[in-house]
Amino acid sequence: MDTLRDAPSPFPGTSGAYGADAPVEPSAGRPPSDIAALTEQVRLTSAFVDQVFTEIGKVVVGQKEMIERVMIGLLTGGHCLIEGVPGLAKTLTIKTLSQTLNASFSRVQFTPDLLPADITGTIIYNMHTGQFTQKRGPLFANLVLADEVNRAPAKVQSALLEAMQERQITIGDSTHQLPDPFLVLATQNPIEQEGTFPLPEAQLDRFMLLIKVGYPTAADERVMLDRVSGQDQAQPQEVATMEQVRAARKVVNSIYIDDRVRDYIVHIVQATRRPRDYGLAELAPLIEFGGSPRATLCLAAAARAHAFIQHRAYVTPDDIKAIALDVMRHRVQVTYEAEAEEVSSEDVVRRVFEYLPVP
Repeated sequence: MDTLRDAPSPFPGTSGAYGADAPVEPSAGRPPSDIAALTEQVRLTSAFVDQVFTEIGKVVVGQKEMIERVMIGLLTGGHCLIEGVPGLAKTLTIKTLSQTLNASFSRVQFTPDLLPADITGTIIYNMHTGQFTQKRGPLFANLVLADEVNRAPAKVQSALLEAMQERQITIGDSTHQLPDPFLVLATQNPIEQEGTFPLPEAQLDRFMLLIKVGYPTAADERVMLDRVSGQDQAQPQEVATMEQVRAARKVVNSIYIDDRVRDYIVHIVQATRRPRDYGLAELAPLIEFGGSPRATLCLAAAARAHAFIQHRAYVTPDDIKAIALDVMRHRVQVTYEAEAEEVSSEDVVRRVFEYLPVP
């Protein structure tokens, strides 16, 4: 997966795009005692994350970035859209995660003939009793895999996205709350567009992360071959619970973000909307629409979760850079001119990070 880690910075006094010479420490505006207590709380509540990663690694070879980002989505309640060619362990990763957390899991194979009631639920008439009964759909689960979401028609996609946003479903005249945590992990195939219904930009914005999954390395693929050839296939064990995830979410929300880092997040998103104001006039003809306000909120939330996974009680520019492309790539829309010049939204985001000074 593409990263910004090695991107150079045009500003003196910074080491690459991260500004590693002067990391932001959690000192301004927060008493040291609070930081010490929060650090200990993060250390205790984040211990299960390493156990989950280890357990998933027994089944899924490689794909560490995808696994980490799915965990970020789970810790923040942000839904994920996973894009990659078939056979890259997208479904296996999500199913294995549910097994390690003892979470309820459902998988929906989206097809062109799917109806909204097929995923939300419906009312069924019982001829024997003469009464109507409700049948809940597969969305009533902690982890929902919406496989090949772009193959379903617009009505089904809208029903899914409404459930994602409202965290509730109405069946007949009654409304039901979805389980907590509730996370939708949708997949789509980027190489096959025949018979698909691409998600509109407004619906893409509902996904916190757009995760692009690449092919495994030769070493990882050899390990896969050896594992499949073995007699005993590894089975994931439950190492955490939904209660731990809910507790972790509260701690993630309290991760400290310095005022300078907050300003940095805002300026990143603002620069995609008004590039000329930030000295990036060459990007103006290439950007049709910049990141929405949801991009700002998601970037901060994802950075907090990334710091939590690293067992840190505060956010640094490293956390923002690590997750930036996944948050921004589907929220920055490029013009036809950019497409003609083969400039992608990821290229635009990289340029913004290269130019903006790091706090």
